[in-house]
Amino acid sequence: MADFQLPDDPVVRELLPEFIDDWIRQLDEDFPSIFAAKDAAAMRRFGHTIKGSCFQFGLPHIAELGIRLMHLAEEQQWEQIEPMRDQIREEFVKVKEALGSQG
Repeated sequence: MADFQLPDDPVVRELLPEFIDDWIRQLDEDFPSIFAAKDAAAMRRFGHTIKGSCFQFGLPHIAELGIRLMHLAEEQQWEQIEPMRDQIREEFVKVKEALGSQG
């Protein structure tokens, strides 16, 4: 059983697969380059965008990870930021799997 609840809105549910795929792509392509550059401002924006978009799409558990990423970027805690990519990505994958299992 998932430790989160999928949004009830049918329009949001219809849009979620593309939304999730886009975020997985950004985590695979954009996050590593921001991390490599140690660009705290860009990493904070990345986290802020995760926060806002995930709250809008009814995924508060992932939005909370975006908030954590924002704070870590502000503090330039790069050792703690690095594993956030996999953690956030894993949560998106769980949502995608939950959507698939509900057909």
